Amino acid sequence: MEGLGVLLLLLLSLCLLAFGLYCCYVRAIHAKYDHIPGAPRASFLLGHLPIIWRMLKKNELVHDLFLQWAEEYGPIMRFNAFHRVSLMVLSPEGVKEFLTIPQYPKDRITYSKLYAIFGMRFLGNGLVTDLNHDHWYKQRRIMDPAFSRIYLIGLMETFNEKAEELMKKLEEKADGKTELDVMSMMSRVTLDVIAKVAFGLELNTLHDDQTPFPHAVSMVMKGMNEIRVPLVQYMPGKQKLIKEIRESVRLLRRVGKECIEQRREAIQNGEEVPRDILTQILKGDAQEESRDDENILDNFVTFFIAGHETTSNQLSFTIMELGRQPEILERLHAEVDEVIGAKRDIDYEDLGKLKYLSQVLKESLRLYPPVSGTIRWTGKENVIEGVRIPANTTLIFSTYIMGRLEKFFKDPLTFNPDRFNKDAPKPYFTYFPFSLGPRSCIGQIFSQMEAKVVMAKLLQRFEFQLVPRQSFKILDTGTFRPKDGVVCILKPRIITKGSQK
Repeated sequence: MEGLGVLLLLLLSLCLLAFGLYCCYVRAIHAKYDHIPGAPRASFLLGHLPIIWRMLKKNELVHDLFLQWAEEYGPIMRFNAFHRVSLMVLSPEGVKEFLTIPQYPKDRITYSKLYAIFGMRFLGNGLVTDLNHDHWYKQRRIMDPAFSRIYLIGLMETFNEKAEELMKKLEEKADGKTELDVMSMMSRVTLDVIAKVAFGLELNTLHDDQTPFPHAVSMVMKGMNEIRVPLVQYMPGKQKLIKEIRESVRLLRRVGKECIEQRREAIQNGEEVPRDILTQILKGDAQEESRDDENILDNFVTFFIAGHETTSNQLSFTIMELGRQPEILERLHAEVDEVIGAKRDIDYEDLGKLKYLSQVLKESLRLYPPVSGTIRWTGKENVIEGVRIPANTTLIFSTYIMGRLEKFFKDPLTFNPDRFNKDAPKPYFTYFPFSLGPRSCIGQIFSQMEAKVVMAKLLQRFEFQLVPRQSFKILDTGTFRPKDGVVCILKPRIITKGSQK
């Protein structure tokens, strides 16, 4: 017994020594950043984690807390969590430096979480998560032709087709009294669009969103939210959810594999295949010495997740705001009537004429970017806004916060599309809903074309009114979306201008 007591005492002493050394290490790390302002720490080791954790549990938007801190502590802010220190950079100078120059990679710790979800390979080394610049550049170069102007013009038929299917579903509910969650409908139509134009798949989620593939996409989005909580897989009551998320990831990749094999066989047999994203990937891959089907699957999943969720959320927020802005809505109706009239099919040239609609969509992205921003890593010391930024630091860039700061946008909480008219000052390096520089979103033009077609048809066909008692708050689930959905009552509009064709 005496020997056991000595052993326990020794172990306790070693634990205390290890803890003391770790505290010294944390203090040394923090000391490198003490010259940078930041909100008061909740505790020495945990830093700001307790505050953030409490807000997450209440489903409050953490970025609004960061916005308050930004107004108080300035353009470079410090966040502590154990031995890690991250800096939020809210400076146009910093955005220009770190986002437009390829030498600053994405943050490894943050984006590696999306490589796999609960042990299942998820986004892997796709375009969003690839940390190796040379490998990313090779992927991007292969896919660029699939987002060229010529290819995008060719998508107008599909955009019109799927948007028309949406209009028919909405007509069934447009009786002036039925409540409809428009956000759900936007999610379904954007999923159908990306499936068809990117991979030649007909999901038909507008008619049935309970089939396995759409359900798997929904579960994977939940998984992206769950992984932000440390050790969530070990929490009681989460095992069933996590199992379903794993099965959903497995299903997405299995469907992707079947698509790839069928398309590759068609190409090898000399059959005519669509000039979509999948064909472009496979043709580029065929030129490589080695084939990496897992990487192709990474991009299959990446385009499905990023290609529908962000556009869906943008459309939902736009409708939410227009329901509260009758003057803007009236002006939009007038523009759509003038440009589109009663036409069934919207032409590519029509999109360029919908100038005010473009401004509305841009303003929606300013206030409600589907993704809050991006994260970079600097391996060398820098000076931004006169503040010395140590080497080997994680840098957070938030278009959401910069878009809501008075010093960048006058009266920032007011929805004002005229901020983006051709005579207004350009928001250089303060507005980046699709990021900036070489790692900007490859699908941004695609997304805005799709959003314009859907919104133009919606404005052409319907009047809508928001159902009262919605909170209009933002829910952060990895992407930003309206917390309560967007519940509307629709009724048909009478179109008086233009002709049907």
